[in-house]
Order: sequence, then structure tokens, then C-alpha cells
Amino acid sequence: MSKRVVVIASGETERRALPYLVRHLAEQGIVVKDVRIPPRHRAINVAIAEKLIRSVWFERADDARPGKFVVLLDTDRASPDVVIKRIQDGLLRRLRDIDASIQFAVAQQHLEAWYFADAGGLRSYLGRDLGRVDSSRPDEIENPKLHLKQLLQSRLY
Repeated sequence: MSKRVVVIASGETERRALPYLVRHLAEQGIVVKDVRIPPRHRAINVAIAEKLIRSVWFERADDARPGKFVVLLDTDRASPDVVIKRIQDGLLRRLRDIDASIQFAVAQQHLEAWYFADAGGLRSYLGRDLGRVDSSRPDEIENPKLHLKQLLQSRLY
């Protein structure tokens, strides 16, 4: 039997990318059933995470509920331990009635940085120079999400 997992993530990029990034886990019986994000681009905090988890939990029949929730948090250059601590204790206290494992993870790097790893392809798509970006070290790009948005200008991010 597979383990049903729902991920609580911070934004649209994660919502779209995560199912592809974790689909290999299906071979191990772990199926990511859904990725939920806060409405109106809100940051994940205790109250938002609680509402998202409860909405998933109570919208499903008992036998279709997830066995695990993973709350994926952005570090935004802060210590991962501090980021997790900020939400973990309060959320677990509030969700004692939810009979599922609740795990916490942090995104170590910005997914957007990896677009710069293919500098030639990105330049070709944009039809312009990428600015002062070292594409040989995408993990070290300062605020890659903002840089990518600026390069895309009016194109949908």
C-alpha cells in the first residue's frame, strides 16, 4: 500500500515543480497526492499551515486522508533550524487531533537559481544578456527569484 503525502509549500513554483521532482518516490510507495500553497501569495506561518492541513484533512473521507504532511519552508538565507523552530512547535500543538505525521523541511536553495545553470538556453529564450550572473555557480546567485523576475519583465513568471 502506498503512503499518501501532501506537501504544504510556499508558492506556485513549488506547486508546479514538486510533483515532477518527487515522482521517483512512487517506486518506493510514496505518492505525493497534492501540493497546497497559501492563498494570495501569503507566507507560510502557523495559522496558514494549520488551515491548509485542516482543509486537506477534512475534505477527504477517512480512508483517503494523507498519512503524512510535509511543510516545506523557504529559508531566505536564515538558519534552517531557526526557520523550522519558528513554526514547528505551535503547529504541532494546534494539530494534535490530526492523525497523520507532520514533517518539516526547508528548501536549501532557490529553485529559480537552476534556470541560470543553463545560461545559454535562458539567454536564447530571453533574447538578451543575463546581467552579472555567474552561471557556473547557480547556488551562489544572490536572490535568483528576483533576478529571474526582472529578466522576464512582463512575461509570466
